[in-house]
Amino acid sequence: MFLKAHRSIGKYRGNATLKTWLLTITRNTAFSWRRSSFWRRFVPLGDGQGTGQVMSAEKEAISNQYVSRIWELIMELPDKHREVLVLEIQQELSTAEMALLLGVAEGTVKSRLSRARDKVRKALEEEEMR
Repeated sequence: MFLKAHRSIGKYRGNATLKTWLLTITRNTAFSWRRSSFWRRFVPLGDGQGTGQVMSAEKEAISNQYVSRIWELIMELPDKHREVLVLEIQQELSTAEMALLLGVAEGTVKSRLSRARDKVRKALEEEEMR
């Protein structure tokens, strides 16, 4: 959150207090994280029952293997799909930030993200069928 604020300080217009501006960035970051359900669909947290209990060592090991396999699939994607997923997941950039960084339109970033997620999802489904 602080990195986002630091990078965006030039966009601060002064219409609100600095505190309000920072809280807005924090709020929007939290909403973006909640909207990005890509990882939550593939990696169950806790016991899977919603009781908040800690996973067993076996479940945690299986979950770690699953995450590793997802990263392997991501690394096998074409460059343009891989880069948007890595920027979203590891760097937590917004679509606007990715578009600026990559020099493409926001719509292009969104479509690449969607296609990349679909490719990873389909590959995982195919593996589960085997």
